[in-house]
Amino acid sequence: MKLELIELIFLSDKRKQLLLFLKSGPKNMGEITEALQATSTSILPQIKKLKDMSLVVQEDKTYSLSLIGNVLVEKMQPLISTIELFEDNFDYWSEKDLQGFSPSFRKNLGELGKCKLIQPDLDRMFELDQEVVKNLSNSTHVFEAIAYFHQPMISFCQELAKKGVELSFIMPESVLQRYYTDYMEDFRIMMSLDNVRFFRYSGELKIANLAVSDKFFLISLFPKNQRHFDRENLICYEPSARQLGTEFFNELLLDSTLVTEIPQE
Repeated sequence: MKLELIELIFLSDKRKQLLLFLKSGPKNMGEITEALQATSTSILPQIKKLKDMSLVVQEDKTYSLSLIGNVLVEKMQPLISTIELFEDNFDYWSEKDLQGFSPSFRKNLGELGKCKLIQPDLDRMFELDQEVVKNLSNSTHVFEAIAYFHQPMISFCQELAKKGVELSFIMPESVLQRYYTDYMEDFRIMMSLDNVRFFRYSGELKIANLAVSDKFFLISLFPKNQRHFDRENLICYEPSARQLGTEFFNELLLDSTLVTEIPQE
């Protein structure tokens, strides 16, 4: 029975999509065929199989999940979302080091939803991506954790800060030192603004970059082999992605301390 149930759910995309669609409540055949972009002729055999296994019940001309069906779909959704996330950009995820993720972030990765892979051209490797620039420019606040010094991003964030965007940065000691040693005046300007905060991360920041705002979520990871950093980013726009990114940033804050003084020259 256990194997039959797994096969019933996962070996047919129509059955899987139907179960997920019914999660929102009872549906008639017209609603089902429209949502699944299928004919009633192709859907009815799948409904029969689900009814035979007591996952779907019919009342008059509407179909809904049974109690068992509801329990299974609640457990299905996170797994399917995570599989789809990895499948969309499998090469990226398989080549990157995921050790920097907190357990809670890793557990809920599927909530990132549909993500877009940004791959910089070789001749523009160190420039800011225009899609990222556009999203940052339209944000009212930005939380960023970054493990390397990126002067173009720092300069651009300084422009945003002067326009009133609320900025919070988490940086390891080595990055902060580079900032206030080589760009002391810029650092002083940023520290003087009420809408800017810097936090010193106490350990080793194992993710290259995390940025989250009211508009988007972005993650950049180091490769497993540590031989090169290709500066590839995943950008996501789902509200759940922004929420998950904010929670991850707050977890990183627990191992960080607020920078309150400008270092002496």
